[in-house]
This record gives sequence, structure tokens and C-alpha cells, in this order.
Amino acid sequence: MPPPPRSDRALLPVLRADLEHAAYTVDGVRAVLGPVADAALHREQALPADLTTRNNRDPAAVLVRCFGLGMPVSDVDLDRALPSLATAGAAALGLVEASGGEVRAACDLRPYGDEAHDWWIVADQSEIARGGPLPTDHVIGVGPASTTVAQWTPRRAVRRALDLGTGCGVQALHLATHCDQVVATDVSERALAFAQFTTTLNAAEVELRFGSLLEPVARERFGLVVSNPPFVITPRRPGVVRYEYRDAGLVGDAVVQRLVRALGDHLEPGGVALLIGNWEVPAGQTWCDVWGSWLDGAGIDAWVVQRDEQDPAEYAELWAGDAGSRSGAPGYDDLYAAWLADFAGRGVERICFGVVALQRPARLREVWTDLTDHRGPVAAAMGPAVDAGLRARTWLAEHDDDALLDVAWTCAADVIEEWHVRPGAPDPEVIQLRQGGGLGRVVRLDTVGAALVGVCDGSLTARQALGAIATLLDRPEAEVVQTATPLLSALVADGLLI
Repeated sequence: MPPPPRSDRALLPVLRADLEHAAYTVDGVRAVLGPVADAALHREQALPADLTTRNNRDPAAVLVRCFGLGMPVSDVDLDRALPSLATAGAAALGLVEASGGEVRAACDLRPYGDEAHDWWIVADQSEIARGGPLPTDHVIGVGPASTTVAQWTPRRAVRRALDLGTGCGVQALHLATHCDQVVATDVSERALAFAQFTTTLNAAEVELRFGSLLEPVARERFGLVVSNPPFVITPRRPGVVRYEYRDAGLVGDAVVQRLVRALGDHLEPGGVALLIGNWEVPAGQTWCDVWGSWLDGAGIDAWVVQRDEQDPAEYAELWAGDAGSRSGAPGYDDLYAAWLADFAGRGVERICFGVVALQRPARLREVWTDLTDHRGPVAAAMGPAVDAGLRARTWLAEHDDDALLDVAWTCAADVIEEWHVRPGAPDPEVIQLRQGGGLGRVVRLDTVGAALVGVCDGSLTARQALGAIATLLDRPEAEVVQTATPLLSALVADGLLI
């Protein structure tokens, strides 16, 4: 496998200017490929993009063909696509190998961005470009896991931030836009070389450190920590290959458990950590039991959103396929059996995946825990919802019911009320609130709840509103308040009331 590209600080600004001029951006590539080929390429299907770019000399098309598909292009076409750097400069950086007028990419260079930035990510070539299984020290580019972390991270402006397990540097780029100092760590020297190239190419100031998990930042604290850790549960058995980008080399879900119990010591008061991971659920337990044991004595607030679960066979099929092994291929059955035996040996019944937000309390109080099972669709950008959810849950933890009732709450702008009425019936059988953003919560309301939400426009405190509702319903006020308070708290926590 070719060595990582060289982070030449003189040539990288030239490369960046050429990429911008070529419109080799997320939008530019979509325009060149069209929606069908672009979507197929994101699914690791190369043929539509190959057909679209085969006879296209547009600079962005040439760059897609070279770096996205790993196909040869002529040095003349690459010189035209990168007019200032040219093929010679790209070769000097280690991005391409040129011979006899033909140029082949030595790595993957793809556009990436958010609402306000166009970036480029450099990593090892993907499976479709390599045409075969990945090596064990492969450095992965932007994938579903890294996208999930980026989308769910609250973008708080903090003094110091940590990207734990940076890989090619995706999360570090995001952090550098809103944090004063960014530290990024990885146990792979190869990954750090790619991260150095990525961050330098994009003019992002990031301090890179080598080491496992939290070892490189011992006794240091941060206002924000993000991590896409090597959370895949891979059998520690002979013949089973482990990949640096996904496997920590520990038994079961130990890497996620260790991070959960250790991260609190690396957060400043009020600091937040956001990570994703897998966790095992043994027979006879629930996922809430697992998290209850992990969080016991950890001294941190925790909001865990479970997004998926699989049985051992489904999990084995997913990650054997990720490693390039397919049903019917030599060794596949042995690999599959090793996964099943590993889970059976620990009595694992289900393997879950989710997003974890941890917070160190800013002041002395009881910590709070919210374990949420949500499999449905969520907002494309979950960071603001996570931020608001952490703040709301913290406010609830620091205030009693009297304080909750003395606030004049308002329905959030993305909340609608739905009535479900049988044809011809005078009254609805079901009234519920539906949240348009965030987790897209749907909350069923009783008569008191519907009446309360109906007057939440900021003009009355919840206590005043419930007093009036009790009078209208001819019910004791204390009873109505007691009934409505848990609902009020839940609506505030999830952002339906603000």
C-alpha cells in the first residue's frame, strides 16, 4: 500500500486553490455526476460514475475519476484539472503515481463539507478503488459513522476540544470552526499522517498526538470531546483479522465501556462528550440494565439514544461484509462461526448501536440519566437538538417541580397538534403532539395535557394554566397539577416546550 501523502506546507495551498478552481466540491461533484451517479457512488457503486466521467474532460469529472474511482487518467487531463500544482506537484505530494503519460491516484481525495464550509478529506483508497479487501492498517475516509458523529455533535464554542480517534481528521475539521484549541489523537501513525494532510490542506489548526484512547491527554480536560472510536466487536480468535480503523482489540464492548467511565475525568465542569458505539445485551438483561451498570458511580450526566439493535447473526453478517468477506467466499463460514461463538461464549443476546452524550456537572448536584430508544428518522443536523436537550435536562435536574410550574412555557415552532377522529364522531379519539425537528417526538395527550399545551404561548405560567384547567374541568387543582407535571417535564426535556 502506498505511504500517506506528504504534508508540504508550500504545496498544499496550491492544491487547495486548484481544487476550488475546479469546483471539486460536494455540490460541484453532484453537478458533474448527476443525482443518480452521485448517490450510487456514496453507496460504493462505481459504474454509474464511471460511465458519466469516462469521456468527460471537465476538471471535476477528471478528479472524480482519478481520486474517487481510482481509475487512470492522462497526465494532460490532470494538468488541466490542477493547473498550478500539475501532475508533477501531485506526485511530489504523494497523491498520484505517474508513468508513461498515465496517472493513478495513490490515495482517496474527496470533497466534504457542511452548511458553511467546503473541505477535502484525504484517506486510503476505498474498496471500490482498490478492487479488493482492505489492508488491516487502512485509514478510512468519510463514512456513515463519522457522518453521524458530525451531525450529532453540539457545536459549542469552547476553549479546548478533543477528537479522540481522529482517523483521517474529519471531526477535527468541524471542531476547528468553533473551538479555540483542538487536539486530535489516534493509535495509528498512518492515520495521523493522513489527518495532518487533511487539516493542513484545509488550513485548520489542530494538534495531533499519537497514543491509545485517552493516554495522550492524561490529566488534561476539555470543554468538548468527540469520538468515533473503534467500537466494532470482533472475536479475538485465531484467523480473525482486526482492522485498526474499527477494532480496539478488546473483549466485547469494553472500549465503549472504558470511555464512558473515564471521560468524566477529562471534561471541564459543564463539558460535554459525544460518541457513538456498540454495546452488548446479555440474555436476561435489557440495554438499560447494561447502561445502568456502566454509569453507576461514574459521576456524569448521560443521555443515551439507542438507534438500532441486531442479533448475533445479523451483526456477524454486517461486519464480515465490511471487511470484504461475502457469503460463499473462502473462509466466510469460519469467520461467521467465530463471531457466533464469541457472542455465545459471553451469553450475548443482542448487540445495540447508538449515540452517547455525556456531561460533567458544572456544580455539585445529583447526576441525571436519560436512556432513550429511538429507531425512527431524526433531523439531518442533530447537534442543536442535542445541545438544547442537554441544557433542558440539566435545568430540570437543578430545579424542583415548583420552579417548573412557575415558568410560562411556549410550544416550540416545529410542534404541531394532531387530532385523530373517527368518521362522524364529534370528538377526537386521540390527540397527540408531533415534533418536526430533533428526535421527531410524538406524544399522546390526555384532556389535561391537551388543554395545557393549547395555552402554552408564554402568557401564563404552567401553574396558572393548570389552575384554570382544573376549574373548567371541575377537578381539584392539586390533582390536575400532579397529573400534568410529569408530562410537562417530558415535553420540556425533549424541546416541545421552551
